[in-house]
Amino acid sequence: MSLIRPYGDTTGDGMVQLSFTLPIEHSKVAEGAAVQLANKMGMDPALVVHSKAVGEGFTFFVVYGRVNHLVDPSTVEVVERDYPLLTPKEANAAIKRSLRRRLVVVGGCIGTDAHTVGIDAILNIKGFAGEKGLEYYRELKVVNLGAQVSVPQLVEAAREEKADAVLVSQVVTQRDAHLLNTREMSAAFREAYPAAQRPLLVVGGPRFDEKMAGELGVDRVFSRGTTPGEVASFIVHRLAGPRPSSQQDEKEKAS
Repeated sequence: MSLIRPYGDTTGDGMVQLSFTLPIEHSKVAEGAAVQLANKMGMDPALVVHSKAVGEGFTFFVVYGRVNHLVDPSTVEVVERDYPLLTPKEANAAIKRSLRRRLVVVGGCIGTDAHTVGIDAILNIKGFAGEKGLEYYRELKVVNLGAQVSVPQLVEAAREEKADAVLVSQVVTQRDAHLLNTREMSAAFREAYPAAQRPLLVVGGPRFDEKMAGELGVDRVFSRGTTPGEVASFIVHRLAGPRPSSQQDEKEKAS
């Protein structure tokens, strides 16, 4: 794949739009400071197309300008989906066939995060993006703990419900709170459970990098735009999917 350049008004013109806030009163000097910052970031020329005071001593800017940087798509690293997307019917059948019981999912927002829109979109029956949430799945037992759940409360609930999977949503990201909370959560589960018995740990939120699962100590990271079907398919794939052939052969020999 060839190198590509940003597109604004005409193909390959390198024009981009950037928004940011500076701790300065709204004024012409502030707009000049915004242009100076954009220039230092490689935008030249740069034009302030919007500026507005956002509280005392702060100004929000939208800057439009040209950059000379090229992008090489062949070097981009992403987390590709490595499991099949299942319909609710297929997911239910896989759980019933493999576990022969309902698969238990416990979810919530940890720390001081009170934004339940994300976790509700995945768990609640009304769902998101035209897909039903996990409560719609007959073979899933869903326990939604809601907002501002402490890590000890989450671990205790997972133990009480005998959770197979734990889903955590984090929207509050100031000072990397979502990363700190996730690391605390994963450490608590490692301490509370033997490795073979630990629930599947899944986190999601708009500011997460999907490549950080290993660094954060969780099994999967989902970012913005994730649908209930994607989450359900991943959980079923990991917990109720086909067993490796070696395990299947050993079980058949034992029987």
